[in-house]
Amino acid sequence: MSVTRRTFLRTAALAAGVTATACPLRAQPRTIKVGAVFPVTGAMAEVGQDCRAGAQLAIDAINAAGGIKAMGGTRMELITGDSQTRVEVARAEAERLINGGAQILTGAFHSAHIATIAPLAQQRRVPYVIDITATDSITANIAKSVREGQQKTQYVYRIFPSSGTFTRNAVRYMTEIFRAANVSPRRVVVMYTNDLFGKTVADGFVAAHKAMSPAFDIVQVIPYPETAVDLSAEVTLARSAKPDIIAPLTRPATAILLLEELSRQRVDVMGVISPGAPGLYETRQIEQLKQRIEHVMDNVPWPNYRSAAVQKIAAEYTKRTGKLFDTSASFTYEAILVIADALERGRSAEPDAFVDALRQTSFAGGINVATGPIRFNEIGDNPNASTAMIQILGQKPRVVWPQEAAEQAFVFPRPKA
Repeated sequence: MSVTRRTFLRTAALAAGVTATACPLRAQPRTIKVGAVFPVTGAMAEVGQDCRAGAQLAIDAINAAGGIKAMGGTRMELITGDSQTRVEVARAEAERLINGGAQILTGAFHSAHIATIAPLAQQRRVPYVIDITATDSITANIAKSVREGQQKTQYVYRIFPSSGTFTRNAVRYMTEIFRAANVSPRRVVVMYTNDLFGKTVADGFVAAHKAMSPAFDIVQVIPYPETAVDLSAEVTLARSAKPDIIAPLTRPATAILLLEELSRQRVDVMGVISPGAPGLYETRQIEQLKQRIEHVMDNVPWPNYRSAAVQKIAAEYTKRTGKLFDTSASFTYEAILVIADALERGRSAEPDAFVDALRQTSFAGGINVATGPIRFNEIGDNPNASTAMIQILGQKPRVVWPQEAAEQAFVFPRPKA
């Protein structure tokens, strides 16, 4: 069958046109945009930067492994906002990300920031997988609004332990550690940053203490401003209560203030044991406080360093950032894993299809200390999220309790200066 020169050229031109349009499509696979607001500037810049780095590391790992395979290798893209450690900016940044195409949200570390983003996500029907907050009211309020018929579907879920888990574990771990050390501290003074997180956990610790009736007493509860620049009066008040244990709930900046003031006033205690604070294990705090933070304990959600997979992730994180892979990074990393798992099973980023898959989550690939796979209950919380007691030993945070998660034996009471 003969082909004229004109027919050949016309056919070749059409083929070239098809090739020219097809190649760019193959070179630019579809992406799912995950929006993440973190405080990368302002008073909490250090933890916000750690959170962002953890999320990006997880997304890079997922994409390098082939993306969301059930969706044809769809890649994930992290789009970020900076709350500047300010509540009003956090909400505005979340709205900007949603308007910019974010299909799923995570972040934003600070409980008050999350409390303002959650109703926005619910209203805009954007699934929000909260990585870090211990404040129970956030998910509970969203679940209540759904039950009351304001919306048909809940879009807000949380992988982090609730304040109830924090505080019950704190009382239990302290009791077990005291028993194992064969010591009997009697007088505990609670000191807390008077923000949503600090007040929630302080109140929960007092309630858990009352319900569980341990051998120690809470003899004083002392609040202080989140933005405090001087804690001398509060430490003087704590000292006058003659405590055996100081139980602080601090932010990173106030952790430095508090421990330096305890040292300056020579407050003689058996130990400093936090019911759960994000300010007692950060690299900068340890470097600045040196021996003043040695042997401090903190009941906190933490990566499971007994896992070889976690050790590998942590090594890559340290290579990238020069910092320890801790709670701030590990829970944002884990949130991205949970999002990817729901996308694989649901095969869709459409909001209702995604949260339908999310509700059915039973994810055994978590990287943090837990009591079971990641699941979500009727109010969107993960009942298997848990905590570990870490202690600063040799200027590094190490899990010392519970025994099945421990990396190292604890030191208690701490040696006298």
